[in-house]
Amino acid sequence: MAYASEKYKQRTMVPYPSDAIVPEVDLGKTPALECRHLGIQFGGLKAVDDFNITVGKTEIAGLIGPNGAGKTTVFNLLTKVYQPTTGMIMVNGMDTAGKSTIQVNQMGVARTFQNIRLFNQLSVEDNVKIGLQNQMKYSTLEGILRLPRYWSQEKKMHERAMELLSIFDMQDKADWKADALPYGAQRRLEIVRALASNPKLLLLDEPAAGMNPNETRDLMETIGKIRDEFQIAILLIEHDMKLVMGICEGICVLNFGKVIAKGTPEDIQNNPEVIEAYLGKNEEG
Repeated sequence: MAYASEKYKQRTMVPYPSDAIVPEVDLGKTPALECRHLGIQFGGLKAVDDFNITVGKTEIAGLIGPNGAGKTTVFNLLTKVYQPTTGMIMVNGMDTAGKSTIQVNQMGVARTFQNIRLFNQLSVEDNVKIGLQNQMKYSTLEGILRLPRYWSQEKKMHERAMELLSIFDMQDKADWKADALPYGAQRRLEIVRALASNPKLLLLDEPAAGMNPNETRDLMETIGKIRDEFQIAILLIEHDMKLVMGICEGICVLNFGKVIAKGTPEDIQNNPEVIEAYLGKNEEG
């Protein structure tokens, strides 16, 4: 069963060229993400092999699979932590071949991590401002001398940071040190910092990890709110199947580095290969 939500409603998925489905509202728009025959090999091991996915312009998509299936490796390929051995990655219609992690972020890809990566001794607001650095419009000299444009930009960054924190009702914690936040709030702060870079594609690596059911339900509604407010695509890795089935419009299932199923939540729930991958083969006799 998926989490019930009155605020978030999944949308109709329709066929898209290249054996994919996207939300109906995204037809005719350049997909946020297209991967074709993506793969990476470490020595003789194919960690990801012939990975194909299309994520619509404003789609909330899921990447699921058993532990060790290659999900985080895919995220590392998308963000160029790893350079692929084979295949192509297109972000908003632009090829990312040869791009660095920073360049891919500037192209509109932001991510969170399985293990929280915050600047613990900095304030909550300063953590968000770090995500805003690529929008900074004053020179190093203007910053050192504290010239008028520095103060003008700092004011804008403060206002934007508070606006983003308000999405999670965290504006009252702006002065807290990041490591003083409860675990669930640290997860939310990492999402806010990722949003600060103004992405077109947001990659969430197990965003509900460590959250209780109420926090997870709130997170699901917030992810829907983020997509609707920012009109961006979201691709998430998650082990909480109630969250995945309750919010994802298209789902891709990995096992041993290969795609074994793609489709709507209903398709995935009833797919025998997916059931076997998670539960094991039922031996008879």
